[in-house]
Amino acid sequence: MKQRLSPATQQHLVLTPQLRQAIRLLQLSAAELEAEVAEAVASNPLLDWQDDGIAADSAADPAAGTASPEPAAADAEPATDDRWEPDSEQWQASGPAAGLDDGGETEQPDAEESLQDHLLWQLHLGHFSPRDTRIGIALIDAIDEDGYLREDLPALAASLRAEIDTTPAEMLPVLHRIQQFDPIGVGARDLGECLRLQLQALPAETPGRDTALTIAAGPLRQLPKLGIEGVSALLGCAAPEAATAVQLLRTLDPRPGAQHGALPAGSYIRPDCVVWRQHGLWQVALAGSALPRVAIQRDYQQMIRHASSCDADYLRGHLQEARWLLKGLEARADTLLRVVRCLVREQAAFLEFGPQALRPLTLRSVAAELGLHESTVSRAIARKYVRTPRGTLALRDFFASGIGTFDGGSASSTAIQDRIRQLVAGENPRKPLSDARLADTLKAEGVPVARRTVAKYREALQIPASHERMRIG
Repeated sequence: MKQRLSPATQQHLVLTPQLRQAIRLLQLSAAELEAEVAEAVASNPLLDWQDDGIAADSAADPAAGTASPEPAAADAEPATDDRWEPDSEQWQASGPAAGLDDGGETEQPDAEESLQDHLLWQLHLGHFSPRDTRIGIALIDAIDEDGYLREDLPALAASLRAEIDTTPAEMLPVLHRIQQFDPIGVGARDLGECLRLQLQALPAETPGRDTALTIAAGPLRQLPKLGIEGVSALLGCAAPEAATAVQLLRTLDPRPGAQHGALPAGSYIRPDCVVWRQHGLWQVALAGSALPRVAIQRDYQQMIRHASSCDADYLRGHLQEARWLLKGLEARADTLLRVVRCLVREQAAFLEFGPQALRPLTLRSVAAELGLHESTVSRAIARKYVRTPRGTLALRDFFASGIGTFDGGSASSTAIQDRIRQLVAGENPRKPLSDARLADTLKAEGVPVARRTVAKYREALQIPASHERMRIG
């Protein structure tokens, strides 16, 4: 058999430091982003705040109806050219985003969602049967703050016996679906499974992925003792391949649930985007709080040129970090604008008429339209808010599961809840509407909803049962 070399072109996804940073920046709230950038400016001598003499509050406020230039296109892909031009080493938006006043902090505290809230939201958006939903709620409730399911399935099934008669075999498929939720790796029962779930979410051609999966499933605990050479000998692979796999493992998150938690007391909501109507069309722009003005100092070239070799290496390292930060901010802004514009297109009626006009919309449908992964969309909307003529809304408010209607369409669960609220508000207090009558009314309006579903929505709205709403006299 003759050996020969032949060139081949392949595409690989490598989790480079700048890619990991871009992913992390995307999931930060506006307040967290400001803190992140402030820390970077304080620690990197080549970074500084951009002072262009334009005060944010002096810009025209589009949300108030003031004329404003068209927002920058949001569908353009972020630049991937690694060349650097001195004049481009800054992140400063153009158009309305450049000096848009974000309206300041809103009065209500920023109620940071817990990991359970985040998972339950995804559960209710999924197509789970009522029984699987109850199992999913029990599983999510058992997941700890780091994102792990520490209790084994037989014990959990036994503890649920009074509420729902289930078995570990029935719970396992639901758990597997929850493990695909954002953040990837949640619901794992140990560190190895957590890392395997994250590795399996990567493309098959990712360098080191297969070897990393083998390590995560086997000698993971021995890794500190074995080292690269030991892993290479144990698995029978080349040392460079083992080194690539170990480096890939180091890029993963061993505590995927830790990113969700309560913010310090006194935190407030800061809108990331602003939505307003102009000439009958809905417009979207990034708010000032989502655009930290940061740039690389102009005199850094002289600093590097006249520095000693050791100092020059130090400055070049900080220059690389600064470039990654600026590109990460640009990618974050681009993705956020694309997602919000998609939400506004899909839910224009919601913005105009209120919750009763909210259409069914899922992470999967938005991801498919934008050509993104569901987890990317989930990160883009997590803890993000938009200022609209209807007030400051969470981006999650634009999503809703749906129920098929008699005419072949669909109605969102939010719209159905809003209709139930309206019906109860207009009922005769001496003869309040029962859940069955509410269901019949909705069916007459074309929405085939069961009585138990009405009861579930009514309880979610914190509306008492009909016998508790009865008023005499």
